[in-house]
Amino acid sequence: MLGRTANGLYWMFRYFERAENIARLIDAGIRMSLTRSSGSDDNWDGVLQSAGVREAYDEGHSKLTGPDAIDYLLRDRTNLSSVMSCVDFGRNNARMVRTALTRETWEATNEFWIELKELLSKRLKPADLPQAIDVIKHRAGLIRGALHGSMLRNELYNFARIGTFIERADNTSRILDVKYYVLLPAVSAVGTSIDNVQWESILRSVSAHRSYSWAYDGEYRATNIADFLILNGQMPRSLAYCYEKITSELGHLATDYGERLKAHDTADAIRQSLKKQAIKDIMDQGLHEFLEDFVSRNNQLGQEISDGYRFYA
Repeated sequence: MLGRTANGLYWMFRYFERAENIARLIDAGIRMSLTRSSGSDDNWDGVLQSAGVREAYDEGHSKLTGPDAIDYLLRDRTNLSSVMSCVDFGRNNARMVRTALTRETWEATNEFWIELKELLSKRLKPADLPQAIDVIKHRAGLIRGALHGSMLRNELYNFARIGTFIERADNTSRILDVKYYVLLPAVSAVGTSIDNVQWESILRSVSAHRSYSWAYDGEYRATNIADFLILNGQMPRSLAYCYEKITSELGHLATDYGERLKAHDTADAIRQSLKKQAIKDIMDQGLHEFLEDFVSRNNQLGQEISDGYRFYA
């Protein structure tokens, strides 16, 4: 398969996963800000930091406000990680590899783009945000479902899935980081009812509220929730689950091509580190520091995959 075809599939699914997860990050910010009595717009500093666009936001805005931050994350074309930008990029990559996609996958992609262009044609009112976030999550899920239900389990599928899970791991870690970056009011609030409400909001933002209650009997403890989203291999948005899938898909490519690359060793090392660590060790090390290191290693793997499979050849 041509490297540019692998590149198109990989980035198509990274962009759609990113669009969904930026929407989830906005949802996390909205839910968490509702727990703050001050209603301060400073709450959105942590959301922009976790999305990696704080400095870029400042270049076009003289002041940080909640409505401006939400609009920047949702529909600002100058923000290359806004939901609208990601869906544009995802569709452009899909067009580039159109002949490698099934009809169902292409139609789900095109319908997402058409609906979102209409939905985000103007700034949304606060009352319309929950519906918009639901539409983004629903449409992204339809694309994944079309891929899963109609594509051959070959190298095309492998690269699409690798892109999905590298992006998902990145974004789960960023959503978790919102919790500790700014939205926790103070150290004195750790373990209090305020802290628990914020953790519950994080779970709802990653669609993990009910599954968490099954796994931990509904007791909202910071350590359990961090364990669920980082180390629980049954949780489909956890870092451990993402790396089980990444190493599996890379393993299929190694078998098909008869070659192991540097990326295979990096992915295996990250997977093993997640399997060996206990959540207590992570919390003692510092959750924010752990997540920063994970994001860096995840980015390194993405670059190694791009280089190893000659995405631009």
